[in-house]
Amino acid sequence: MFSKLLKWTLPVLVLFAALAGGRFIISQRPAAPQFDPPQVPVSIDAIRTVPEDYRVVIRSEGTVEPRTESTLIPQVSGQIVAISPSFREGGFFEKGDVLVTLDPRDYQLAIASAEAQVAQAESALEQELAQAKVVEDDWRMLGRQAPELGLRKPQIAAARATLLSAQAQLERARFDLERTRIRAPYDGQVLEKNVDVGQFVSTGTLLARVYATDYVEIRLPLSSRQLEFVDLPERFRGETAQRGTAGPEVVVKATIGRQEWRWSGRIVRAEGAIDTRTRQLFVVAQVDDPYEPGADGQPPLRIGQFVEVEIVGRTLANAFVLPRSALRDGGELLLVDDESRLQRRPVTVVWTDGEHAVVTAGLEAGEVVNITPLAVAAGGTLVAATIDGVAPAPRRGPQSDRVTAEGGAQ
Repeated sequence: MFSKLLKWTLPVLVLFAALAGGRFIISQRPAAPQFDPPQVPVSIDAIRTVPEDYRVVIRSEGTVEPRTESTLIPQVSGQIVAISPSFREGGFFEKGDVLVTLDPRDYQLAIASAEAQVAQAESALEQELAQAKVVEDDWRMLGRQAPELGLRKPQIAAARATLLSAQAQLERARFDLERTRIRAPYDGQVLEKNVDVGQFVSTGTLLARVYATDYVEIRLPLSSRQLEFVDLPERFRGETAQRGTAGPEVVVKATIGRQEWRWSGRIVRAEGAIDTRTRQLFVVAQVDDPYEPGADGQPPLRIGQFVEVEIVGRTLANAFVLPRSALRDGGELLLVDDESRLQRRPVTVVWTDGEHAVVTAGLEAGEVVNITPLAVAAGGTLVAATIDGVAPAPRRGPQSDRVTAEGGAQ
């Protein structure tokens, strides 16, 4: 019986003894050394804020258009007998230049005929006046006053009317003769030519399309946000002329080949309605003398050319101008505090473009702002900031100090 009990209890006792010994050994093991891993600062670029006056520059795009475009149409018919050397696509002309000449012979004959009609009408009037004078003298010799019909007043009135009609016909014939020489209405350039020498044209035939070259215009769309920073030369009902203040200056830029050219201009007016599709207002920029020879071989500003325009806007006083990369989503900046740690701060951004962000509230002069784009930037992150191009001094953390001290003790 005893041997049977011992057979079952002895393994259990051995197991409990092994567990107790293992726990004792584990409890007596030495504690593992604890190390605080050194915190590695993130290298960033930063700038120190300085308030300044910032001139807003608004960018827009448009197409060069002529200020005046006309179609040349003859007022009389005839065969074209001559054209000006300037009457070709791209040809320049001055106001009053004869561009097209029609055969004038029919109209010269019409003038001769009209002059003959005038001469006959004058002769008929003189005869009526002479007869009336004879009748008046006869009645005077009789000591009596001549009757109205005797003085031939109706015949004289009819003769005067005939003379006026003949003179009008002569004047019209002279106008028609002058119209055989089609003159330029202004200084300009030929855009499209549709006729040539020998062609017969009638009233209403399209001879050419021309446009003025004294200045060109560019329609520029501006959003509501952009309009906030532009002083437009507005006009109001009852004003007979534009205000004394001129519109803002503009710089027109166009790339031809691999070179960029610039022209100076000015905003001259705003259109009367906002585009209902884009919710934008079109303003008109004017560039004077676009075909005058420019410096360094500058080409002319051609009609139909697509251009980029920079509009000089208002000046923001005492603003902080930061690189666009410093601004984060939600209008926040990352500032570096005195302990070289990042701190988030919301600010008031009044203007941004492709390069700058302009802040007017939420910053103080002398604060350090991070300008390095960071995918993840938690508040309190330790950084090594290169401020305004000046690299930070090497940091010596507590761990390095302890190691140095221990090395010295050894």
